[in-house]
Amino acid sequence: QVQLVESGGGLVQAGGSLRLSCAASGGAFSSWTMGWFRQAPGKEREFVSAIIWSGVLTYYRDSVKGRFTISRDNAKNMVYLQMDSLKSEDTGVYYCAADPERSSSSRPVEYDYWGLGTQVTVSS
Repeated sequence: QVQLVESGGGLVQAGGSLRLSCAASGGAFSSWTMGWFRQAPGKEREFVSAIIWSGVLTYYRDSVKGRFTISRDNAKNMVYLQMDSLKSEDTGVYYCAADPERSSSSRPVEYDYWGLGTQVTVSS
């Protein structure tokens, strides 16, 4: 049984930082592409960032490039999202997701496993 558990969300002022963590268990984590998605109220879930199994390649949506950094620790079955220079438009529920097929896609449908999410609220 694969489980993904996010943590690290919270309320922060614009310009501040948060570090999200995702703990994975029950699967071959070290071979999967891992992604972060977010969903704001009334909006569709959108891709934020992804990292391949080795950590060598990373992907970001344009609006977070230069502000967010994804990383992983395969020895600990963890993936992280460091978020700096946060803006009000970054507000939403952030989800960790796993892609065992390693498509490295930005499409939510390509990810088989999902966490329950952690709320990030950025006040302006």
